[in-house]
Amino acid sequence: MNTLLKPDRIHFGDTIGIIAPASAPPDPKAIDRAAAALERFGFKPKLAKNVRARLGFIAGTDRERATDVMAMFTDKKVKAMICIRGGYGAGRILDRLDYGVIRRHPKILSGYSDITALHGALLKKAGLLSIHAPMLNGALADPKVPEFTKKSFFRTVMEAKPAGSICQGYTDKTVSILHRGVATGRLVGGNLSLVCASLGTPFAPSFKGKILFIEDISERPYRLDRLLTQMWNAGIFDQVAGVAVGVNADCDEPKGKKKEYQQSGADVVKERLSTLKVPVVIGLPFGHVDLNATIPVGARATLDANQGDLIITESAVK
Repeated sequence: MNTLLKPDRIHFGDTIGIIAPASAPPDPKAIDRAAAALERFGFKPKLAKNVRARLGFIAGTDRERATDVMAMFTDKKVKAMICIRGGYGAGRILDRLDYGVIRRHPKILSGYSDITALHGALLKKAGLLSIHAPMLNGALADPKVPEFTKKSFFRTVMEAKPAGSICQGYTDKTVSILHRGVATGRLVGGNLSLVCASLGTPFAPSFKGKILFIEDISERPYRLDRLLTQMWNAGIFDQVAGVAVGVNADCDEPKGKKKEYQQSGADVVKERLSTLKVPVVIGLPFGHVDLNATIPVGARATLDANQGDLIITESAVK
């Protein structure tokens, strides 16, 4: 972490690579829409060689996906890469990447959800800051992408200065404070399921003294409990300086079903984190939701659990 690398910021007119390190989009035409969206924003898209590949629920073989990631890192014309989709599969290529080469060619890699696996590995193995942000199968390719989401992304990757509060322009009433206080530290985390899947592997980042940010989607309350319990049992919550929880979308029991478990997803999060002695803020604007703030993984930040905010205090790019 002492030798953390920052990628170069991007400028309008730059070439941005489109990669699929996990799953392919359900609609193959989404790749063309992604390229058109980058052009609409003022960039030049470059499709990875195997970005259209499919192998069951994964976007091609492990070798194809890993090769695409490495090719984008070493392509001198490509200034950044954005993932087309999460889904599943990024964890399968972590041992196929050359982190020494990546350190010599640091670039923006942006995505979230299953891409959490890549964020953790890049931080641990290459010391490279990466970008937890919306992807090109959804928000960024949607002409109706909310201004909040778009502005958060572009100020993070195009300006060599701290992005500030992730709540800038956020008007939804989702944020609540579970444990007051103020914490500072580098940001680690992402999708809770993927953070848990990394534990015990060589690709798990250090959590000591960090601000952990987590979110998930479509996990029943008891499964959220299991994931958070795993974090407790692994000693992660004993190490962190603070916890920022996003909006956990669709994490309640299905409507109309007899509830064996009476807790909601929000109830579980509050109950499992209530004994933490560090600052905890819940319902911050990031996750599998339309209003999805960009978070630079590895950057320094302040979690203000007196005001209910997460403030990025270090630039994500140079």
